[in-house]
Amino acid sequence: MIKEKKFTKVGIIGFGGYVPSYRIRVKEIAKARQKNGEQIVEGLGVKQKAVAGRDEDAVSLAVEAAWRALKRSQCKPQDVGAVLVGSESHPYAVKPTGTIVAEILGIGKEYFCADLEFACKAGTTGVVMIGAMIEAGLIECGIAIGADVAQSRPGDALEYTAGTGAAAVILGSKKFKWWARLERVSSFNSDTADFWRRAGEDFPEHGGRFTGEPGYFEHVIEGTRRFLGKRKMKIFDQVVLHMPNGKFPRRAAKRLGVEERQLETGFLVEEIGNPYSASAMLGLVRVLEEARKGERLLVTSYGSGAGSDSLELVLMRKLTNSYKGKGVDLESQLANTEQISYTNYLIMRGLV
Repeated sequence: MIKEKKFTKVGIIGFGGYVPSYRIRVKEIAKARQKNGEQIVEGLGVKQKAVAGRDEDAVSLAVEAAWRALKRSQCKPQDVGAVLVGSESHPYAVKPTGTIVAEILGIGKEYFCADLEFACKAGTTGVVMIGAMIEAGLIECGIAIGADVAQSRPGDALEYTAGTGAAAVILGSKKFKWWARLERVSSFNSDTADFWRRAGEDFPEHGGRFTGEPGYFEHVIEGTRRFLGKRKMKIFDQVVLHMPNGKFPRRAAKRLGVEERQLETGFLVEEIGNPYSASAMLGLVRVLEEARKGERLLVTSYGSGAGSDSLELVLMRKLTNSYKGKGVDLESQLANTEQISYTNYLIMRGLV
């Protein structure tokens, strides 16, 4: 059993997100598939999704997010002691994404590195691991990244929501100035066959409506409840739950007693879809960009297969305008978009 522990030496010292500018509307996909677009938008709670450019993959996405995180950090690349990259779309089956990212960022040679896979929670798993490494005194700071060009078979229900994006969180010791203090973490897991992709296959399979129960809802709700114990949800000002679509997190939030206002800041799925390992991580980045000093934050991710990670953080200072703009913050990225046709979408994804 994972132990109840309060962190005392770990905080977030840098954070950044990257979402490509290309978008495709759900109605555009539905039209190409001769489906009712209005009905699908209403059913999924997603209007459009982000699409990777032809020259973008999990490596380039991770680099973009990490570069933005470093710009908001006192940490220099050579200070980084660990690079963990979580993804479902690593470019290589055998060759790490993390070492490529570290080389591009100029991190040097003496650092711990690993690629992580646990469906959509691989990014937050990296946060937990790096937090533990800092608390143990093994490193002074490390980067946890969630990055995905989410896969979806043409014509499958996932095609409407599987998006693209990356988020990077740099955690550091008291040697650095914290944006947020990491308080506690936990994890809740089981062997649940709700979503999978066998080695060598291009697209994932899923259990349809069974991905909700016993997959998403059991792990997000029960995992969060066990994490909170007897504490009341109202102590949190901001809440981020994994966003596979626009309906699931809202339904889970209601069952947890979370109000809409607590969820809205990091709720990005309506505009970018589900970027898998980057979903909850991008929600976290968005909250860190907008939250006020003293606000308390709860993040619960979800990874099919299945498991959830829960994080509790306290905001130590508000992001100033000097750390925003010029494409660094998510707000400016979300405002700078270009709609594409379904034909161009297929071409950009190499599906035709």
